[in-house]
Amino acid sequence: MPDFLLPDLGEGLDEAEIIAWRVQAGDHVTVDQVIAEVETAKAVVELPVPYAGVVTALHAEPGSAVSVGQPLITVTADDPATGFREPGVVVPGQAAAVAAEGAGG
Repeated sequence: MPDFLLPDLGEGLDEAEIIAWRVQAGDHVTVDQVIAEVETAKAVVELPVPYAGVVTALHAEPGSAVSVGQPLITVTADDPATGFREPGVVVPGQAAAVAAEGAGG
């Protein structure tokens, strides 16, 4: 169950305020699905999640500030046997599963 941490949103900004959640605990998410809208000192940004699975916890309330590197949500994998795969990241032991998916099987 990985936590999705607030990423560095650029230009030396070290925190963002949660404006709205687009998901809640129990929702199924897919890779790159927008999960939250956050506001920095410079812009409002939609955050996509890098995991697929079920949201098990939201770690901040709307209106609260979250620092870069703090957890935003926790996601449980759809299929714990394959774990999580981030696009463009190959994890040893998952390469065969990725190749099989690409081959249709």
